[in-house]
Amino acid sequence: MNIVKLAVGDVAEMKKKHPCGASSFRILRVGSDVRVVCLGCGRDVTLERVKFEKSIKKLTKASESVETHD
Repeated sequence: MNIVKLAVGDVAEMKKKHPCGASSFRILRVGSDVRVVCLGCGRDVTLERVKFEKSIKKLTKASESVETHD
């Protein structure tokens, strides 16, 4: 079993799309359950960590997703 390192602010692209059509979710809380918010419609969802980790297609760390402007 490989545990994925999740952190608040990370953006997860999921294998399946949300009913609104978006497939990206921002992580709000991490523990035995993971609380995420859909970046398409803003819906707040809580999922079991094991189920969430299995459904991740791509994980973008919070530090990578922040763009700096000069």
